[in-house]
Amino acid sequence: MMHRALLLTAAALALAACSQEPAQETSGPAVTPPPVVAPVEAPAPAPDAGEQGGTDLWRTVANADDQSRVDRLAEAWSAALREADAQHGAVIDALGMLAVPSAGLAGNLQPGPGKYRCRTIKIGALGEGNLTYVAYGWFACSVELTPGGDLILTKTTGSQRTRGLLYPDSDKRLVFVGAQAWGADETEYPAYGQRAERDQVGVFERIGTDRWRLVLPWPKQESKLELMELKK
Repeated sequence: MMHRALLLTAAALALAACSQEPAQETSGPAVTPPPVVAPVEAPAPAPDAGEQGGTDLWRTVANADDQSRVDRLAEAWSAALREADAQHGAVIDALGMLAVPSAGLAGNLQPGPGKYRCRTIKIGALGEGNLTYVAYGWFACSVELTPGGDLILTKTTGSQRTRGLLYPDSDKRLVFVGAQAWGADETEYPAYGQRAERDQVGVFERIGTDRWRLVLPWPKQESKLELMELKK
């Protein structure tokens, strides 16, 4: 009897085990989510290189001879005024601050973009056959500030037209580096360094309210000193 009871008990346990639900399967191996990658920003556009390489250092643009012209500015003033004074002293005196070597004022050196009136005065003779004083009438000039940061001064009318950049130099002056176009047939301005006889360098100064001057020492044509007055 006991043996039969054990058999019945074992059978009951086996049936109970078969009736249980199977264990739930896992969903498979764990998957690691991909790393979050920050979006890559497009590089900023390169700044405008400007007309003369994008530099604000005029000595990296002007050649050694033209740098020397600027460095000898005081000598040019002295020689030109001394030579012209004998015959034209009263006329030069009447120019006022325009013809005073030390007239440059600090601050507000950069004229605002726009149109200006300008006139040219040449003092001292470069050589035999040149006059010691020549004054021209008023012509048109312009000042342009480009997107690349170039400050460009242009004399737009007349038979001798100039165009160039104004570079920072001191609290009382900028330095001009440019070139001339000659005659009515030339519709384009040469770039500085393209034609040596056309190259021009000088200092640009404020000499009053809305009044500036460009002083070109030892120009390559006609005079020892050339002044260009600029005003609204």
